[in-house]
Amino acid sequence: MGTLVKQKHKNDLKADILRAAKELFLEKGFESTSMRNIAEKIGYSAGTIYLHFKDKDEMFYALHKEGFRLLVTYFKTLASVADPFERLKAMGHVYVNFAMENPDFYKLMFVMEEPICFLQKHGHEEWNEGEDAFRFLLTTIQQCHERGHFRELEANGLAFAVWSTMHGLCTLRTSGHLDHVRQVKTTMPNTDAVTNYTIQTFIEMLERLK
Repeated sequence: MGTLVKQKHKNDLKADILRAAKELFLEKGFESTSMRNIAEKIGYSAGTIYLHFKDKDEMFYALHKEGFRLLVTYFKTLASVADPFERLKAMGHVYVNFAMENPDFYKLMFVMEEPICFLQKHGHEEWNEGEDAFRFLLTTIQQCHERGHFRELEANGLAFAVWSTMHGLCTLRTSGHLDHVRQVKTTMPNTDAVTNYTIQTFIEMLERLK
């Protein structure tokens, strides 16, 4: 029992470290956050932090992976949708919901450059969490091909086009730019209306392409 309690404490402490790091990275920026800052936020010594993470890069990368694991759980809610085209249409809404409900993770995963720098610096050829998320999209498009849809469009290229479109929408929204344009250029009542209208327009484009 003692071993189990110690392991739980270790896991809880690691989760607390990552939670504090995420808050500080977003508040102060990666470069301006020190290991000591993170330790002070949770009331531990910097030495304790180093027992779990060798540096900020590793900590940031751990957050990056955690975010992608969460994104995959969102996508898995669509696993029971048998029609791949209907699943592809729903993925846009699910992806946007993930970004809106987890803006901190979204920025860490897709806007800040530090996790990619870590991968390049340490030569990580396998990136399972990110690959799982992209594979769900790519597999859905490949299954659309099997149903006779998008036959003239290469699967990887279409997957990148879909992802890039949804990413652009999410980035504009989380940064506040989408709401500014809404107020200046449209009569739509709120940002949700613009978001839904944009997704629906993109779906109509996919309908014509299939």
